[in-house]
Amino acid sequence: MAAEVFFAGMKSALGSGMLDKTGQLFDKAGFAEFINERDLVALKIHFGERGNTAFLSPIYARRVIDRVKKAGGRPFLTDAGTLYVGGRSNAVSHITTAVQNGYSFATVNAPVIIADGLTGKDYVEVEINRKHFEKVRIASAAVHADSLIALTHFKGHEMTGFGGALKNIGMGLGCRSGKQQMHADVTPSVDASKCKACGKCVRWCGAAAIKVTGERAEIDLSKCQGCGECIVTCPEQAISINWGDDAVKVQEKIAEYALGAISDKKGKTGFINFIMNITPDCDCWGYSDAAVAPDIGIAASTDPVAVDQASIDLVNETAGRDLFKEIHTNVDWDVQLRHAEAIGLGSRDYKLVRLD
Repeated sequence: MAAEVFFAGMKSALGSGMLDKTGQLFDKAGFAEFINERDLVALKIHFGERGNTAFLSPIYARRVIDRVKKAGGRPFLTDAGTLYVGGRSNAVSHITTAVQNGYSFATVNAPVIIADGLTGKDYVEVEINRKHFEKVRIASAAVHADSLIALTHFKGHEMTGFGGALKNIGMGLGCRSGKQQMHADVTPSVDASKCKACGKCVRWCGAAAIKVTGERAEIDLSKCQGCGECIVTCPEQAISINWGDDAVKVQEKIAEYALGAISDKKGKTGFINFIMNITPDCDCWGYSDAAVAPDIGIAASTDPVAVDQASIDLVNETAGRDLFKEIHTNVDWDVQLRHAEAIGLGSRDYKLVRLD
């Protein structure tokens, strides 16, 4: 049976603006039905890196929070720490970044709780018994929450082709050591002809795996965690991924972590993809590139695979081509959807229900 994906386009009028539509999608997708009185409801979100401007605006989170409270739930905004050393690698810096980007209690009417604790070591091992992992390490606050709703800025991504709900809960809710497990097959290399030995990659490397020697940077792969931050940091585009089969592995691992993140919440999860400000890469960058497609709208479903499939279909329909495969030529984004469906995370078969 096809999963229902509810969709609201960008065309607005009095009483049907995008904030109104966010609330309508929450209702139509039936999210209130799985929230019990006094449920602790985790709202998984990417707060954006410092300097980034494309992350989801807190005004949308506030509208969802209001709906959760109306349903009797107790919402909190959450994410887990990063591998790289930017503004979100520990809970203090992460919350500070969230507040600087507008996610304060005053603006969203809910607390920010970093799911894997102060230094990324608070996690629960969840048994999944799939292709790559028998157990996955999921940030504890996400596991202990009663319900989960993922609010996702849908965009391109340099490692997975696109970043949607699967990426948001899979990579996003793995603790720091879990993220290292997912990134373990990523091996970056330096193009000496492009490298200017500026040292920016050194400052952002969380594993102290890079040093500048003479006129180029060098990466010690025995220390590298595979987080990819050096790739997105390099202003000369001198660092790239030696993919091979690794683009397949990292996407499959993310899908398995996504399964672990919601495996104990059957019938208690919802997913909203904001297909707006569609940038080519993730919100972990310290800046935002120009959008690669016009704003499309918002999609919501209780099925994370269906909502991602619908979102990528809407992007490609609008662009008239496979946009993210064109941008990230070495990545087949289809892998994450195929594997997610194969391991029972959801269905790629969906019915799009338009609100307008």
